[in-house]
Amino acid sequence: MDEPEVEAPGAPGAPGAPGRGVRERRLHPVTPLRRAWAPVAVGAGWAVHDPDGAYRQVTDLALWTLLLAGGGLVVAAALYGFLSWWFTHFAVTDTELRIRTGLLFRRTAHIRLDRLQAVDVNQPLLARVAGVAKLKMDVIGTDSKDELAYLSEKDAAALRAELLARAAGFAPETAQDVGEAPVANLVHVPPRQLAVSLLLTGSTWVLLVAALAVPPVLWLTTHSPGLVIGTGLPLLGAAGASSVGKFVKEYDWRVGESPDGLRLDHGLLDKEHETVPPGRVQTVRIVEPLLWRRRGWVRVELDVAGSSNSVLVPVAPRELAVEVIARILPGVTVPEAEALSRPPERSKWCVPVWWRGHGLAVTDAVFATRHGLLGRTLALVPHAKVQSVRLTQGPWERRNGVADVHVETGANTTVAARLRDAAEAELLLQAQADRSRTGRRTARPDRWMAQ
Repeated sequence: MDEPEVEAPGAPGAPGAPGRGVRERRLHPVTPLRRAWAPVAVGAGWAVHDPDGAYRQVTDLALWTLLLAGGGLVVAAALYGFLSWWFTHFAVTDTELRIRTGLLFRRTAHIRLDRLQAVDVNQPLLARVAGVAKLKMDVIGTDSKDELAYLSEKDAAALRAELLARAAGFAPETAQDVGEAPVANLVHVPPRQLAVSLLLTGSTWVLLVAALAVPPVLWLTTHSPGLVIGTGLPLLGAAGASSVGKFVKEYDWRVGESPDGLRLDHGLLDKEHETVPPGRVQTVRIVEPLLWRRRGWVRVELDVAGSSNSVLVPVAPRELAVEVIARILPGVTVPEAEALSRPPERSKWCVPVWWRGHGLAVTDAVFATRHGLLGRTLALVPHAKVQSVRLTQGPWERRNGVADVHVETGANTTVAARLRDAAEAELLLQAQADRSRTGRRTARPDRWMAQ
């Protein structure tokens, strides 16, 4: 079902509406059901906060009073949901997406189209049943996502395509006709491979053993049911989130390439359709857990400026992962283990044993560091994404003639080359600053559909 439209006058010469009206639209009519839970949540919060007082007050009331109060709560919830939906509008102008919300206190969000870096389509389980979806917008310079919830599936796909087309520079009169960009499939993670990878992840078993072993030990030593429940439930929840939760979230993971970036589709219950913005990737990490090495599997993670996207490929053969990285970082070659230089042997006095897990390689395109002896992580930072470089040297490192070089990116993350020779670190500091300046001058523009 298409969302209702509201005609809003646009003053001639106003931004985004030169000489014509801006057509505002409402969300899908099912949206009030989502927002009607607020009054109910208030009552539930009161009951949870003071369960004894709530029980006493409820038992003291007559049956007809309870029924009247329950009916009033349902009416209040329905009215709140309807009014919040009625007073929410959105409109796409030539330059921005404008969202007006608020029943008592009005809020208008102006999302500049040239600042859009990702438009994701999410479908929670109940939304899939109702045939609706919500749009989430990643905007440069903001930490949180603005969203439109809910739209029909057809309208969500059409609006996403229109926003990306306008963000890419298409004229307003042609943006609606551009449609969804074609996608070429690159990776599909089979459910069986995903399940095996989770079983071969050490943290899953550590949390599961802790959830099963710690509560009985606490009971034998303290005989406190509250302590056992308060400790056991969080441990059990963490074990479930790291195993079953990940499987449900990363189920049927697919990576596709399109003119507007890499598309990520995944989810067993809640379907998520995400986009990795072109040119906004700050760091790529290749994670290799110990038990994955024999199978040659790796996990590829990302740091994207202003975005919550963090996983590119949950599990894949290393060769396939390297091919996907080459698509998102054109011209980048992932250094082999033999190309990484280790710290000098005297650094073992700073970090015994584990010093062997550190490595460094600097190519024409990236600053690459590795850390970890059992589980390994290789971080790749394109030179153009380095915002600052600094050298640190503690007293014990200074005594042994080693230092750390840190590079910081636009995603507020730091990658460090640990335990380098002090003279090498000084040269690396200056050389990396020069490479970063050159990289920023020659970097491709961060534009949708730039090719």
